[in-house]
Amino acid sequence: MALLQTFGVSKHFGAQDVLVEVNVQIARGERIGLVGANGSGKSTLLRILAGLEEPSSGYVRRTRGLHIGYLPQEVTLQSSDVSLWEHVAAAFAELHCQAEALRRLEEALATTHDDATRAQLLAQYGKAQTSFEAAGGYMWEQRVRRVLKGLSFDERDYTRSLAQLSGGEQTRAYLARLLLEEPELLLLDEPTNHLDLSAVEWLEEHLLNWHGALVIVAHDRYLLDRITTRIWELEDGCVRSYRGNYSAYVTQRAERRLRQQRLYEQQQEYIARQEDFIRRTFANQRARSAQDRRKRLERLERVEPVRRERHIRLRLTTDLRSGDLVLATHDLVVGYQADEPLFACPDLAIYRGERIALLGPNGAGKTTFLRTILQEVPPLRGQVRIGASVKIGYLAQAHIGLDMQRSVLDEILATKDMTLQEARTFLGRFLFSGDDVYKPIGVLSGGERARVALARLVLQGANFLVLDEPTGHLDIPSQELLQSVLADFEGTILLVSHDRFFVDALATCIWALEDGQLRVVPGNYTAYLAVRRQERDAQTSEETGVHRRTSREELREKRRAESIQSEQGAPRLSPYRRQRALEEVQEAIRQTEERLAHLARALEEASRTQSVERITTLGREYQAVEEELTRLFDRWAELEAL
Repeated sequence: MALLQTFGVSKHFGAQDVLVEVNVQIARGERIGLVGANGSGKSTLLRILAGLEEPSSGYVRRTRGLHIGYLPQEVTLQSSDVSLWEHVAAAFAELHCQAEALRRLEEALATTHDDATRAQLLAQYGKAQTSFEAAGGYMWEQRVRRVLKGLSFDERDYTRSLAQLSGGEQTRAYLARLLLEEPELLLLDEPTNHLDLSAVEWLEEHLLNWHGALVIVAHDRYLLDRITTRIWELEDGCVRSYRGNYSAYVTQRAERRLRQQRLYEQQQEYIARQEDFIRRTFANQRARSAQDRRKRLERLERVEPVRRERHIRLRLTTDLRSGDLVLATHDLVVGYQADEPLFACPDLAIYRGERIALLGPNGAGKTTFLRTILQEVPPLRGQVRIGASVKIGYLAQAHIGLDMQRSVLDEILATKDMTLQEARTFLGRFLFSGDDVYKPIGVLSGGERARVALARLVLQGANFLVLDEPTGHLDIPSQELLQSVLADFEGTILLVSHDRFFVDALATCIWALEDGQLRVVPGNYTAYLAVRRQERDAQTSEETGVHRRTSREELREKRRAESIQSEQGAPRLSPYRRQRALEEVQEAIRQTEERLAHLARALEEASRTQSVERITTLGREYQAVEEELTRLFDRWAELEAL
């Protein structure tokens, strides 16, 4: 049975139909990505699913007692005197009640002297403690810390009140609590808006292991590709469902549109033939046949043509060729205060045609670095040199360069001298038509401002593009178009972006800010991930090796001491048999370690499902395998000492 199902859900605001006869269902464990153009009604649909908004017609059926968690795009938390830690820890309110009950039982045990009462209290305490442990009662603090750290909160933030948090931090705090509450159905509306790259990667891994159902609205195509098992496409108020992840959806959607267009063209040909027959035969003796055909045409269910999608028409060109060296730095340190630099750079160089992606956490100094290149912020040390014939085009984060008081038309005319008609025609390519061109920029949505900023960038004719979060506020079709345009751009690009799909498709080199240093990794985002994975594996292998060497050396010393004290004349193995025995023990150790790792994962899974019997059984098996591993290490050390 589905967790949630909609029946003919429609929603209109005045004369505008936002949702039209939506029929969808959510099965247990499904991870659904909801995609569609900005303003298509995705947030409205989520609010209806969450029960926060009523449909104009139709209804939603939810399973009895369904626990739904909903994250809106922007969150305002009211309890200003509550700390971040208290707010997030409230996800474990039931565990706190169990802990309080255990404390009361402990107090009762301490003051009770009657043996029968004491035995009864001990039985209650044992049962309560088992239930508390199975529910993760001794692990909740570690879980809170892990989630807060994953969402880029520092330990210094734990005691800050909610009133001290920014809007983005409050949204992250609300998300942290939702994840820890583990609702059966999680509805997320643009959860990555306030996350830096490391937090997005953490959230992605967390959602990959999510056991409940999930519906997520996101413009992050990389995330949608990794976590979703189904895509809902919201277009013209209707929802179409596609199996698989985002890439599978793109393929299926293209095939569906192609089939629909072919069916439409075939039907139009059929209709034209029938109408031609009717015209030719209506006046003669075969008029009855013509009338029959006309009736059939009137009853014919018409195939709709494929709707022409309205996208911005974007083309970036430059007539100015730069020198081979576009930018170079020497001994560069970036920041605002000499005693608190943001980071230091190795000597960097960008050559014509390269596409560099600058990655790093929020607050690391990415925008400051771009402003240093643009000579808006002086370097703390070192220098930046711009190459010959380089003309820079800058797209600022949050479109800071736009004048909020100007109209869209005035902003374009201030960028380049052109006639009024030329400016209006040009703005039409960016979906501004009619009176839209007279709107003040301050009243535009984020997506509309992004289109104005892109229009200004096109007019600059630059050969070196410096882009700070260029995909911010753009819907997925616009992101894909911008990605295609930048891929064809003949100049040089330096961009800051949290959009991993975008970076993976464009970058020829990654500059990564890590721990106050900038490192250079050739290749795209996939290549960068591979380097990081190799480094983590090497570090893990080294740490494991050190631990094993230490343990084995201790065992070896122990066995050598025992060997010295043992009776003389004990039987010894031949070198051949000793080597064979060593190989057998080493293989047994490897297999036992794999069994132990498998049991650890099973225990973690059982703790989530709160199955006390399974936890007990697995715990005993885990202890037995641990003892077996100890015996094998003892035998290995014994053979080494011979």
